[in-house]
Amino acid sequence: MYKFDLPLDTREANAIARRRNCEEQRKSRIFDARTRQIGVDTTGLAAQIEEKRLRNQVENERKNAYDSEMIKNSQICTLLDTRQKNDTMRQNVELNKFRAEQQNAASRREFDLYDPESKKKDQPARVSDDDPRCQVSGLQLFQGEDLSAPERKKLQQEQMREWIKQQLSEKNREKEAARHAESLYQKKMMELDARAVQLAKEEEECRRNLNLATKNYNAALDAERKAKEAIDKQKELDDNFTELSNQVFGDTLTENPGVAQSSFGAHRVITDRWKGMSAEQRAEIQKIREQQQAEKQRKLEEERELQKEYERSQLLQANAAILLERETARKAAEVEKKIAEENMRLQKEQKDTLTRLTKEVYTNPPTEAYFSQFNTGTR
Repeated sequence: MYKFDLPLDTREANAIARRRNCEEQRKSRIFDARTRQIGVDTTGLAAQIEEKRLRNQVENERKNAYDSEMIKNSQICTLLDTRQKNDTMRQNVELNKFRAEQQNAASRREFDLYDPESKKKDQPARVSDDDPRCQVSGLQLFQGEDLSAPERKKLQQEQMREWIKQQLSEKNREKEAARHAESLYQKKMMELDARAVQLAKEEEECRRNLNLATKNYNAALDAERKAKEAIDKQKELDDNFTELSNQVFGDTLTENPGVAQSSFGAHRVITDRWKGMSAEQRAEIQKIREQQQAEKQRKLEEERELQKEYERSQLLQANAAILLERETARKAAEVEKKIAEENMRLQKEQKDTLTRLTKEVYTNPPTEAYFSQFNTGTR
């Protein structure tokens, strides 16, 4: 018996398949960075399960409510359908009753076509000359025939007599109304003339009284004006005399210096009354002015000395700053030179190290097969 003819062990095959399945699950857990570093959020999963359960519960309740509503709507539709059928049946009964009572054969529009009593009910072929049924093709009325001429002429004469009577009565009424209007117009004109004469007399009397009152009022105003002018003239004379007295005996012409003294202090004066300063005051002001000029000259000399001292100090500070800047530049140049020498030394050491690594240490570089052997298993 050959080897491939041996029966397969089912338990061993199941165990191998189970181990392979566990290995694949372990790979998925280990090689998945999220699961390996964070892990499984059991609290979140439980909350999601509870949320899904609640959502399914709400969905089932909504479905049950929809089913109940559909059953209720079906019952309502059945009830409405039954009611509609009953209404339709009742309407058909009433319609048939109306047709039997109201829509009989005699009430039809075309009943005259097949009415058995039509000949008995029919009118003669011609009733009069103006019968609308007397058409040209009926040969019932010919050109020149006038069968109702005497009756028409008699009616026209009667109508003419009535019109003449109406015109005579209207003409008489118009004449009477014109006579009455003329009488009223004459009476109104006489009344207006009398009223105009009376108004003219009253207006003349009023104008006469108004002119007399105006004359008296103007005379009174003239007398009042003359009296007021006399009083104003006397008052002006008194004011002029008083002003002359004040100018002659007042402080203006006598030049009294006391009138310019202000009540707010001895150093203040009233400008419209001040007559100028005295000789002592002018001398004192000149003395104070000379003192102020000497003080100002002294301050100017002190400021010049301070400015010269400040300029000397600025010059010394500028020289010191130049020397300090030169010393700083020299030191910076020395530091940069040392840094450059150190960089050259480090560059040489790095180059020697890289040469030693590539030529002595790493003489056998790895291939792609070396890197592909990693991360292929979980053990």
